[in-house]
Amino acid sequence: MSTTLLEPTAPPRQEIRQPRRNPFLPWLLLSATMVILGVLTGYPILRLVVMSFQEYERAQLMGQPAEWVGLDNYATVLTDVEGFWTVLLRSFVLMVVLVVITMVLGMLVALLMIRIGKGLRLLVSVGLLLAWAMPSLSATTVWGWVFDTQYGVVNNVLTALTGDRWFGYSWLLNPLSFFVILTCIVVWGAVPFVAFTLYAGLTQIPEEVIEAAQLDGASAFQRFRLIQLPYVRSIITVLVVLSMIWDLKLFTQVFVLQDIGGDRDLTNTIGVYIYQQGMAQGHYGLASAIGVIFVVVMLAIAYPYVRRTLREEEL
Repeated sequence: MSTTLLEPTAPPRQEIRQPRRNPFLPWLLLSATMVILGVLTGYPILRLVVMSFQEYERAQLMGQPAEWVGLDNYATVLTDVEGFWTVLLRSFVLMVVLVVITMVLGMLVALLMIRIGKGLRLLVSVGLLLAWAMPSLSATTVWGWVFDTQYGVVNNVLTALTGDRWFGYSWLLNPLSFFVILTCIVVWGAVPFVAFTLYAGLTQIPEEVIEAAQLDGASAFQRFRLIQLPYVRSIITVLVVLSMIWDLKLFTQVFVLQDIGGDRDLTNTIGVYIYQQGMAQGHYGLASAIGVIFVVVMLAIAYPYVRRTLREEEL
């Protein structure tokens, strides 16, 4: 008598139903943050745009109604070649110089931190943190003392080394030396952030890849150009965009150096220029128009870099 083995029947498949997600829940959770951002950021921007279309002077601060002037403020700004366009061009040139020097020095410091031992790396990190933690106002004041006309360290050292009398020489009155000192201050405070960020990115490169390239005969510069640099390209893009925005809207360092002894007409940047038009001279409508134009310029600068970064992430 033959017996037939019957395969065990599979249990009936049960459908696992996932709970329906409420599409409004994420927006509900973000509502408090959006309200705070709208009050702290959205309203000032809206107010800035409205004032740019008005004749808003000191009289309007006292309660007098503001008169709508349409695009007159924008026309005044855009036709001011010796004022707005000169300051904007000066700010752009300064921004390019600052970004290039900051990125190069930041990359060199990051590569140095990879090669040195733990003890020296800790010492370099502490030095960078001290420079980064110092407020811009304090740092600029200290640098101003270093280049002081009568009692500055630089003038005293030059007098001792050359035998000539450097006391009374003003480094800030000359626009070229003014911007050299300004470059030193800004780069000195910006390099730590760039160095730490690039160091964090470079340390994520697998050591096997670097060792394989080294065994294949690649030089240090080739390893940097073909492996390390492409690996941190997206980080460099973000740092360049942030540095461009920060350096283009410089205010504290320029304003303090001008108070110490700089020529405002020859050393103004766009941030200080907006302050002078608004708070100093009381042309708030005109300053608002300059601010709106400045925001549009910064968005136009940052857009290509952000778009390229998003495309690289999608790939």
